[in-house]
Amino acid sequence: MAILRSKEIWEMEYEEIQEKLLELKSELSKNVSKSAASGVVENPGNIRELKRTIARVLTIMNEKEKEN
Repeated sequence: MAILRSKEIWEMEYEEIQEKLLELKSELSKNVSKSAASGVVENPGNIRELKRTIARVLTIMNEKEKEN
């Protein structure tokens, strides 16, 4: 999955953002469980970037809620 930038998230509708958030969370859980099962982290940068993107999405969702 491509990492989302702030500008891209702001252009989305609220429902789209919620769907994307679910996708990101499921991808993160897959990566974390895969690394926990094998004991070796394939790409630690990917997990870090997913966490940052989830935080970015949640922040923008909160800001959009405050606007309305």
